[in-house]
Amino acid sequence: MTEKVKRSYNCKDEELLIICALVLLSFKRDLSVFTGYTPKMNGDYVSGLEADLKTATELVMPETETLAKKLITEQLYGILDGLITPINYLTGYLELAKKELKISAADFGLKALRKASTVSDLEGALDGLRLVNANIQKYKPALVVQGLSEELIATFSTAGETLTGLKEDQYRLLTNRMQIVQENTGLLNGLFEQLTEIFNVGKILFKATDPVKLKEYTFSEVLKQVKRKDKASTPDADAPAPTA
Repeated sequence: MTEKVKRSYNCKDEELLIICALVLLSFKRDLSVFTGYTPKMNGDYVSGLEADLKTATELVMPETETLAKKLITEQLYGILDGLITPINYLTGYLELAKKELKISAADFGLKALRKASTVSDLEGALDGLRLVNANIQKYKPALVVQGLSEELIATFSTAGETLTGLKEDQYRLLTNRMQIVQENTGLLNGLFEQLTEIFNVGKILFKATDPVKLKEYTFSEVLKQVKRKDKASTPDADAPAPTA
């Protein structure tokens, strides 16, 4: 059994790659200063780092899997958006049958399903669909009298099956990528080692002369910058998600 390689960096894999890309920009701008300090940090050093970054990026954020995740997400949002009208119809049939059934839309599961569908909450929608589909079967005779069709029944059952399948697809993509990244942790550790080397020399060069550039060669400062950008680009969790 292969021994698990430990990560030498204290951030997300994606964050490490973004940090590396940002530092590369600064490093290439200041390359003559670095080369003047040590000939080791020359054009070949830059080329090697760029090549390693490209390889690592394909491992951690491959274009094919990024596209696959985007397509899955679009399908999820499309199904959830498409449930609103069927929910309205079923709520209407439930209202028409209220004297006989005496069950509220909330107890039927429709209120929770509507909320989950509106905010694109996959887990909440799956829970809601399980309850709604069970209640459709339980109260089907009374609802059919009011106009509930087999087509509308199939809309809810198919949505549950499709969303479950898409959730499984998401999980397979995630676990496969995590395994591949773990098998290549040595490459990511190597990137961090090169970054650390650049940071160390950058501090020597700019600590006493340029506080702005010093921040560009300080891991914690660059990580803060990356986290701020990530937070700014993340939509409100309570707002309907746009079509990743």
